[in-house]
Amino acid sequence: MPAKELSPIEIYQLLPGTNCKECGETNCMAFAAKLVNREATLTECTPILTPDNQKTYEKLWALLKPPIRTVQIGTAENSLKLGGEYVLYRHEFTYFNPTAIAIDLSDEMTDEEFEVRINIANEFSYEYIGMTLTLDMLAVRSTSGEPAKFETAVKRVAELTEKPIILCTTDPQVMEQGLAAVGHRRPLIYAATEGNWKEMADLALMYDCPITVSAPNDLDLLKSLARTLTEYGVQDIVMDPGTMPVEDIRQTIENFTILRLNAINEEEEYLGFPLLGVPMVAWADKSKDPIIKEWNESILANTLIVRFADALIIHGINGWSLLPLVILRQNIYTDPRKPVSVEPGLNVFGEPDENSPVFLTTNFALTYYTVASDIESAKVDCYLIVVDTEGLSVESAVAGRHLTADVVAETMNEFNVNEKVHHRHLVIPGRAARLSGEIRETTGWNISVGPMDSSEIARFVEEKWTPNPE
Repeated sequence: MPAKELSPIEIYQLLPGTNCKECGETNCMAFAAKLVNREATLTECTPILTPDNQKTYEKLWALLKPPIRTVQIGTAENSLKLGGEYVLYRHEFTYFNPTAIAIDLSDEMTDEEFEVRINIANEFSYEYIGMTLTLDMLAVRSTSGEPAKFETAVKRVAELTEKPIILCTTDPQVMEQGLAAVGHRRPLIYAATEGNWKEMADLALMYDCPITVSAPNDLDLLKSLARTLTEYGVQDIVMDPGTMPVEDIRQTIENFTILRLNAINEEEEYLGFPLLGVPMVAWADKSKDPIIKEWNESILANTLIVRFADALIIHGINGWSLLPLVILRQNIYTDPRKPVSVEPGLNVFGEPDENSPVFLTTNFALTYYTVASDIESAKVDCYLIVVDTEGLSVESAVAGRHLTADVVAETMNEFNVNEKVHHRHLVIPGRAARLSGEIRETTGWNISVGPMDSSEIARFVEEKWTPNPE
């Protein structure tokens, strides 16, 4: 049964019913509701984990497990998870494990290029509304076909990064040499095909590594391979349906969509695995300019992020192509049920004194970081009151009565704003102008309506700010 059709009652009837509170909830019904909403995990219920409740646990897990299997690559704190999704579209529920982005390497690259690409994968970092966006993996390809050369490259990667690794070759002998070097780090094997599946499956079982099955543009064969490996004893499988060049992007989209749709809506057992895309196919056309290749790769990669890819292997390493990828991914993999927010409080910018301005904003992360960035850029010494509006922007919070005079007053009292300045003059956002009278009456402070856009804060302070307006 798809998770979205479950009710807390169905889950509650299978829970121990002890109301022991070991899960952190007041009773089993509350815990059941959290399980249905994916805000808790079954392992948090201690009584259900006892041997006497093994069968009940299995029944619950059958109800609660995601239709897309979760596959872990890497070990301990340096691991990441692929898949584990419950729904086709994020607005139905939410997505959980963001698309993992891997930078490719070849065992025939020069030492300089090899290390440059690893350093970019290690050091890429972008601060975005309070979150640090990074790259996730490295994919080592055997383009030489030589086992010893591949092993040397794999060892070099292992020395230079702690990130999870994908080993890319269809030659079992070459793969075995690579696994001998880093098998203990649980890399993703790429790939098992119709011709080598048994040898690759044996390696996956020997080293307890996840494995990719690959059948470009042949979904029936892909499903057959997944079933064959599953029945052979391999559990952690990733599926590669093939990534066509950008000129054939429609076929790629159709294949990824069909696989995910049938796995979730039709619950086809042997399709319920994470999907891997390889946008770097855009680099295969040697006649094109490198910028065009990277542009086409970016088109493929961004498209696959929104069309259910759980992992990508890319070649381009320029910021202009990487940055849109990680921002798009972050926006898609935020929980639509929980607006991205920051903690309410009184934030200090620069070195304000008792006569410095006091501004107000909401705790919607995008709003807060935009305002904070504009204040910092303008080098304004001031205080910024951040009001808890449950992650809503100013306009939405005003319309929905999450930003009210009472809320503002409570926040000012909680964080002792009166003690920070001698004046009683608050600047509220332009989009909250209609609350100015209410806030003045409730707080006793003079109220000025600030600019509609926080980029105008510097000009506002210069032209209109005075601690004690008449």
